[in-house]
Amino acid sequence: MAQPAKGPAEGPCSTPPETDGTSTAAYHPVDEKLHPSRLIPAALQHIAAMYAGVVTPPLIIGQAVGLDTAAQTRLIAAGLLIAGLTTVLQTLGVKNFVGNRLPFVNAASSAGIAPILAIAETNAHGEQLPAIYGAVMVAGVFCLVVGPFFGRLLRFFPPLVTGVVITLIGVTLMPVPVGWAQGGDKEAADYGDMKYLALAAFTLVVILLFQRFGRGFLKQVALLMGLFIGTVVAIPFGMADFSSLQAAPVAALPTPFDAGMPTFQPAAILSLCIVMLVLMTESAAGMLALGEICERTTDGKTITRGLRTDGIATLLGPVFGGFPTSAFAQNVGVVSLTRVRSRYVVAVAGGALIVLGAFPVLGAVVSLVPMPVLGGAGIVLFGSIAVSGIRTLSEAGLDDSSNIILVAVSLGAGIIPLAAPTFYADFPAWAQTVLGSGISAGALVAVTLNLFFHHLGTRGRAPAPAALKSS
Repeated sequence: MAQPAKGPAEGPCSTPPETDGTSTAAYHPVDEKLHPSRLIPAALQHIAAMYAGVVTPPLIIGQAVGLDTAAQTRLIAAGLLIAGLTTVLQTLGVKNFVGNRLPFVNAASSAGIAPILAIAETNAHGEQLPAIYGAVMVAGVFCLVVGPFFGRLLRFFPPLVTGVVITLIGVTLMPVPVGWAQGGDKEAADYGDMKYLALAAFTLVVILLFQRFGRGFLKQVALLMGLFIGTVVAIPFGMADFSSLQAAPVAALPTPFDAGMPTFQPAAILSLCIVMLVLMTESAAGMLALGEICERTTDGKTITRGLRTDGIATLLGPVFGGFPTSAFAQNVGVVSLTRVRSRYVVAVAGGALIVLGAFPVLGAVVSLVPMPVLGGAGIVLFGSIAVSGIRTLSEAGLDDSSNIILVAVSLGAGIIPLAAPTFYADFPAWAQTVLGSGISAGALVAVTLNLFFHHLGTRGRAPAPAALKSS
């Protein structure tokens, strides 16, 4: 367990400790309990940064499995509630068992969306969510089992591999916002109508304007401002549906196994266990990054407690409608940008998510956002994920010909399902589930080629360049 420092760490992101005027005790900035006048605005910034990402997985998956408005609202509320509980558990911790006690946000990750959609496509309507939740729960158990030994596996997931996977996450998700921008319903007669495309383009322009000319908080919430202004503009044209507000209860807790008892399909389980390895890598990298930003040592025990929290949330989340849980990189950026490192700020933000999840009517407000507006914002959101992967690859030693081949073949394997959706149509069902997800296929190829080029038969060879070593 990390111990409080004797005094506040000095550095570019240091903040003075809060005192009551009588105490002379000083705390490490991570353990600093801020005055409400500083704490609440700082927490709002974290909520603004994470909110769109938290609701994205239930929005996409709910649409894909054909949920009605009421069920979609419940799924969003469950996602908010689980994210809040996990974030509070992560920041405050329970003894030396769970929680990394850093300003760390946890929620359902977009990395699981593509393989989850692949699972949905291979199951009949009504059987999709049970199959998804069964695979997610096993992935949670996998995380709990592997977590304590994960440090030894990191060498198989260097930036070269994780960069490929993160890039594929953004690329393979891009058809989703494109479909939203055209209206969302491919069966509708007006799908692709210019009014939808114009609204999506307007939303994208609003986000770009806020990003270019906004300052401070306004720049940080550019995505939310685009969603809000796009929705307001859509109302006079009849493109905003208010029926969800009428159907949503004011206050309610998620019902256990609302979609039915989980089912366990080997191919689906394998697919999400692979994704869980990627999510564990992202979480570990996020903890290391926060440790550097906050000037608090992040050792193996801290990472184990953090990953254990991910595993518990991923295992128990599906009971109420949750999905694979991981770190939110955008909130690491908020800590770095604002220089407010108190974990209690993020704990308060997590508490706010719990409130939002416990009142489904608040979650229903999110479902008011028209599909074209989500499409315009989704291009930015998913595109930024791909950019993160490209940035990781740029630091992964691409001047080496073996690495170039590794990345080229892995990206090619991952883009096949996107370029030719029927490519694996004649393969067995389990192979369709694994290979039909560009993320799973790309990850498998990247890990295999990394073993082939950089691990097998390398005894006696010169050490791998630093870029190949895991962070």
